[in-house]
Amino acid sequence: MTLLGIDTGGTFTDFVLWQNGHMRTHKLLSTPDAPERAILQGVAELGLEPAGLLVIHGSTVATNAVLEGKGARTAYITNRGFADLLTIGRQARASLYDLQPPARPAPVPAALCIETGGRYRADGTLLEPLSANDLVDLRAKLLRLAPQSVAINLLFSYLDDSAERAIADALPAGLFIARSSQVLPLIGEYERGIATWLNARVGPVVEGYIKRLQQELPGARLAVMQSSGETVAADQIAGQAVRLLLSGPAGGLVGAGFVARSAGIGRLLTFDMGGTSTDVALVDGAPRLTTEGRVADWPVAVPMVDMHTIGAGGGSIARMDAGGALLVGPESAGAHPGPVCYNRGGRQPTVTDANLVLGRLRPEAFLGGRMRLDPNAARLALERLGTELGLSGHDLAEQAALGVVAVANERMAQALRVISVQRGVDPRSAHLCSFGGAGGLHVCALAEALGMTRALVPERAGVLSALGMLVTPPGRLLTRTWLGLLSERDDAEVTAALDDLARQGIDALGAEGVNAEDLTRQDSLDLRYRGQSYTLNLAWQGSMATERAFSQWHRARYGHQLDLPVELLNLRVRLTAPVHGVALSMPKPPPQQQAQGGPPEPKPSIRSRAEAASDALLVLARADLDPGRHLQGPAVILDDDATTWLAPGWQALRDHAGHLLLSRDAV
Repeated sequence: MTLLGIDTGGTFTDFVLWQNGHMRTHKLLSTPDAPERAILQGVAELGLEPAGLLVIHGSTVATNAVLEGKGARTAYITNRGFADLLTIGRQARASLYDLQPPARPAPVPAALCIETGGRYRADGTLLEPLSANDLVDLRAKLLRLAPQSVAINLLFSYLDDSAERAIADALPAGLFIARSSQVLPLIGEYERGIATWLNARVGPVVEGYIKRLQQELPGARLAVMQSSGETVAADQIAGQAVRLLLSGPAGGLVGAGFVARSAGIGRLLTFDMGGTSTDVALVDGAPRLTTEGRVADWPVAVPMVDMHTIGAGGGSIARMDAGGALLVGPESAGAHPGPVCYNRGGRQPTVTDANLVLGRLRPEAFLGGRMRLDPNAARLALERLGTELGLSGHDLAEQAALGVVAVANERMAQALRVISVQRGVDPRSAHLCSFGGAGGLHVCALAEALGMTRALVPERAGVLSALGMLVTPPGRLLTRTWLGLLSERDDAEVTAALDDLARQGIDALGAEGVNAEDLTRQDSLDLRYRGQSYTLNLAWQGSMATERAFSQWHRARYGHQLDLPVELLNLRVRLTAPVHGVALSMPKPPPQQQAQGGPPEPKPSIRSRAEAASDALLVLARADLDPGRHLQGPAVILDDDATTWLAPGWQALRDHAGHLLLSRDAV
């Protein structure tokens, strides 16, 4: 089997090919207007025929549709009296003390919100039946409104989905239909409704994209990365499009866990810096999951990797605000026109332009030499910025570049504090793992800002999200609300309910050709003290043991435990199939090194007058680093898909798998 992992980002599309026990990588500019164009171009440039390929894809199509407010015209069907449910929400304010918050448009226009019968009580008994007249009325209204998709969200449908199924069966043909009892069968009508609406809104967009990609790759098997860190066959994902909102970043976190294990490292603070944004997360062996994620200010209660995203990437635009301060991001130059140094029409300086001016990026070595950068254009753009900022003295371009990098670093350091310090995790207990095309340029500065002395720049760091696709197992994460006191649930009863949930995933994976006996299963419960709103997720190990574990974890997490009954809210089952046999292997040393038994001479150093610690930088390829030999900074370490800036005071060691282990003495 030939495996191809693809990560489509806002600026670059990354490829990792695993074929006959060997790995190849490729990187090219994205085509945001039609993401499949860049994919097809990359497949052609890699010299591949679609037939026989297993393509595992991390897609931004669903994410971009939500962020840009695009998607299908969607009607929302709910019970009588609840048409305003999604508009009212939880009445939570973004700014608690803002007495005049700006009005936010309703998710679904009032004209597209339709009320009907089929209402159940909290105990699952029927309160208002769904009549034949209701179904006739619904059908007539939808024919008049002519939506492209429909979101059905009835109260307590997770207890009984018969009314939602009856409505779906009665709707006009040709509509994309999302049922809340299928998308997210959990308590919480608002969160369930938002997830169902998002799924209906972006579902047709994702479905169309997947169909186009499958048509352009005849004979290839296509799987897609889910936000929770499992892959799913492409022909099964259209009905669950909301589970793709963190598709690409999830691949990066799975890849980070994979390389950490190969390097013998435990806890990681990760930052994935691409051209458009930076994603930060905490990885303890595996990515942490959350059901409290948000995308474009909408709560997304489906399980997804727990991460924090900011608009700071290599393409982030630097400018002066009205008060004369330097701002970097969140606006990005993207792939088109891109940074000024790309010579594609960009006029405003970016973080990439700043790193080029400082000598940390080599114009002749970008993307392995396949794309040459223009340092003169970058320098002129930063000189203009320096003049606007009122800088004076020698070399305005390098002064401005240092300021741009410092501001970008501080924004990313703050994001890393959110995911670590603000959650009670000491960053010094972890390695800082950088990846993405721009991550290695900032890793030392960010580690210093957090007081960290250890960092990891993985082999294939520039395409790690695409590599993560190849080491992600096919799987399902299934959830169902089952409210009740844990002490009143018999162990056999809980196990039987988990078995019922697991059967859904086993059947779905069986349709993908996965044998049930090959699956790994993890059962867990969402628990809380009675009266609480928030839950903790714990592995199921019997009622008494699980309840003790909950109290211990509650005390460790919040500093106290309560003398209250423990309540079971949700059942969760995670099923995963075996991963493909992908392994990292260190590239062979160049012939000169093999013959002479030593590393080749490094490339000539370059000058950078703005560097206070040293005005000379050593430039060499990662493959030229002799394993086991320490390299002292300052230095620039080149890869085909990324560059690492080894700052003064830091040293780098290349390990057996090709990873760069960075360290510095504690201050």
